[in-house]
Amino acid sequence: LGYWVIMTALPVPDHGYPGALVLHQPGMTMAAWFDRLLLDGHLWAATRTWDPEGVLSTIPAIGTAMLGILAGQGLASSRPLVARIAAMFAAATLCAVAGAMWGWVFPINKGLWTSSYVLFTAGLAGITLATCMWLIDEHRVTWWTRPFVIYGVNPLLAFLGSGIMARLIYSIIKVEYEGQPIALQSAIYRFAFASWLAPRNASLLFAIAFVGVWLGILTLLHRRHIMLKV
Repeated sequence: LGYWVIMTALPVPDHGYPGALVLHQPGMTMAAWFDRLLLDGHLWAATRTWDPEGVLSTIPAIGTAMLGILAGQGLASSRPLVARIAAMFAAATLCAVAGAMWGWVFPINKGLWTSSYVLFTAGLAGITLATCMWLIDEHRVTWWTRPFVIYGVNPLLAFLGSGIMARLIYSIIKVEYEGQPIALQSAIYRFAFASWLAPRNASLLFAIAFVGVWLGILTLLHRRHIMLKV
């Protein structure tokens, strides 16, 4: 609620307009003003005037984390499984509906991590989690879960490894393609996907292939019981 008031009701010092009037202009919001005030010289290079992971939006991001903690506490309680699943469904649905309705006046926006975004996405995540528990834990429908288990037992390695690989193939490793040096990712994308698919479908299939490559890597590590832990 406090973040909503700050972002919409207060005038932004740079220009004096209430924040509600400039939410559609990322560089003119109160969050952007705080970013420039406290992170000058360290802002995201692609924007220069605001940061999608800035200072003020950390407040609702903490709210997202707290909702996750509350969900975990509820699921770890001693109540019967069906009662825990039902409670998760109910709470998550209320969050999603509240977030969607709040979005009418405070738009659901990931870049600003708006309060409506916090509730709406937490609600969808809770509904998804409750559905998985209902299928897997209550009805033992587990035939489809193995890829998720493989990713889930090694999440740090999946996150770090895929990030490093992405940096390598997107910007560091260059190859010759049609007489020009381009990033390895661009060469793979153009040759294997864009050569026979529309851009949107090519992009989707490349993303699926990237996830599939890491599923293969993690499967090999899983079989050897290799896991990265902190």
